[in-house]
Amino acid sequence: VQCMLQDVGSNIATPLSSAREAHLKRTSFSEKPVLELEQWIDSYSEQLPPLRAFILPVGGKSSAALHFSRAVCRRAERCVVPLVQAGEADPNVAKYLNRLSDYLFVLARYAAMKEGKEEKIYTKPE
Repeated sequence: VQCMLQDVGSNIATPLSSAREAHLKRTSFSEKPVLELEQWIDSYSEQLPPLRAFILPVGGKSSAALHFSRAVCRRAERCVVPLVQAGEADPNVAKYLNRLSDYLFVLARYAAMKEGKEEKIYTKPE
């Protein structure tokens, strides 16, 4: 994941409209990492109880760190979307960040389960 995030950064730092062809070739971003994340998500999701309600980002230190990482990833995704829409970054970069945040969510749930922590269901205050 860290290596892929380096590639994400390289793609974002190399505007598609103005970079030289050699740079574009070196910083291209394929769909393969997106598909790999989806496989990882499926693998961990199969080991978790079905999600039937919105859960709060709790569940122990590991889970909380993963929930925090997910929030940072979502923020990065929101920053990248305008670049993709403007044609300056590869759409697979935004897809990767989107799937990465989903993967981090699933991992947070998995970590909580492995640590024996109960998921807290969100209830709207009256």
